[in-house]
Amino acid sequence: MASADAEILMRNTMGDAAYDRLEKDVIKVKRDIADLTDHITDTVNALGDAARRQARRGYKQAMDDLSERSGAMMDAAQDAAASVEERLEDIITQRPLATVGLALGLGLLIGMSWRR
Repeated sequence: MASADAEILMRNTMGDAAYDRLEKDVIKVKRDIADLTDHITDTVNALGDAARRQARRGYKQAMDDLSERSGAMMDAAQDAAASVEERLEDIITQRPLATVGLALGLGLLIGMSWRR
């Protein structure tokens, strides 16, 4: 009721033509605000999609790097194990009696420690 009274008062004060122009302008401004809101919503959604895609790419790249590094570490560990194995083979072939004596001594120590 109050808004109807205010409308009548404004119409009488401004005149019908001016009030109609003002009403059309207000409707246009409301439409422009709605269009701007839609545009902002679309932009925010597009930014969110781009951020998700970038995060996926970053995650995939990190996983690829991790896989590559773990493969390199595995290769290095296998090389080190092969090197130790070769070194032990060389020592055993160069000093077979010392190796057998060392193995017997370690076996004796381990056996004695288990008895207690």
